[in-house]
Amino acid sequence: MPLPLIDDFRSIVTESRPLIDTRAPVEFAKGSFPGTVNLPLMNDAEREKVGTVYKQRGNAAAVALGHELISGAVKEERVHAWIDFLKAHPDAYLFCWRGGQRSQIVQEWLHEAGFTIPRLRGGYKAFRNYLIDASLQLAQAKEILILGGRTGSGKTLLLDAIGEMIDLEGLANHRGSSFGRFATPQPTQISFENALAYAQIRHDAAGFDRLIIEDESRNIGQCYIPHDVFDVFQQGKVILLETPLEERIEITYDEYVIVAQADYARHYADGIAPYTWIEVMQHNFDRIRKRLGSENHRRLSDRLQMAWEHQQRTGDPGEHRIWIRELLERYYDPMYDYQIERKRDRIIFSGDTQAVLEYLEAS
Repeated sequence: MPLPLIDDFRSIVTESRPLIDTRAPVEFAKGSFPGTVNLPLMNDAEREKVGTVYKQRGNAAAVALGHELISGAVKEERVHAWIDFLKAHPDAYLFCWRGGQRSQIVQEWLHEAGFTIPRLRGGYKAFRNYLIDASLQLAQAKEILILGGRTGSGKTLLLDAIGEMIDLEGLANHRGSSFGRFATPQPTQISFENALAYAQIRHDAAGFDRLIIEDESRNIGQCYIPHDVFDVFQQGKVILLETPLEERIEITYDEYVIVAQADYARHYADGIAPYTWIEVMQHNFDRIRKRLGSENHRRLSDRLQMAWEHQQRTGDPGEHRIWIRELLERYYDPMYDYQIERKRDRIIFSGDTQAVLEYLEAS
């Protein structure tokens, strides 16, 4: 009796199906799917050896070498790793690059050990192609509403209260601004695209007819929204969130100073973040030196450093509000004014948080 093959890719997403990626770590590192663990059949060195033999002597010789390399204690260790995962996640599926030999071997070995696990028909490539197609199709099928507003206006906080939204910045692990880098790394571009498609499919499965997203440029840090999907998003109607400057300063201060400092301190101590918060902030100012102009750059960098030194002496981070105010007024607001003029014909509503929520509820 043949072992099970699965190609109902939508159900994998909607059911949050755990997946075993049997590709080598170097392949996994380029990107995979949400909820996926890398438990490879071959490590990178073994894969390279088998690949070399395949090119020189063909498939049969490569398969023979693979079985030689993954035998005895090595095979036993890897089978135990797969079994341990299946005991914790008995509903898991597995895949390799094209759903061929690697995942089939793993499937057969697990079946011999008493565990029958489905594998993806067509493997990673087929599932990835499905997600690429679904992302564009779902973008085209939905009414798109874009939530705009000046930096620090609380757009992300508002989106968190809206069920119809997809958090693009959360998927990209980046706040979407020049100062938006988190202590933890961003996903690879492939993983970001896969996560976006997952979010869209789940959004659709929830029955939403419209999609609400934050006003983003195509690039969110080092990740970017795929061209065709971004073009569809850019056709959406715009809702502007209006927030007073003093409130924007407080939101920015809380997010970029208080929360970010704690985030960087924790991950720097764990060896995850390679730089401290102050090092990253000074680097961010250096990155926008040309846009700021030399004088503004020097003044803001100095005020950041003075606020940091004051915080180190007194434990009070409050002076960071000084450079935040200037950064908003001199850097972000002029850019916002320019960008919003280009979208003026697509603006359908503007108001504060409560007014926007009431408008969305009524529309």
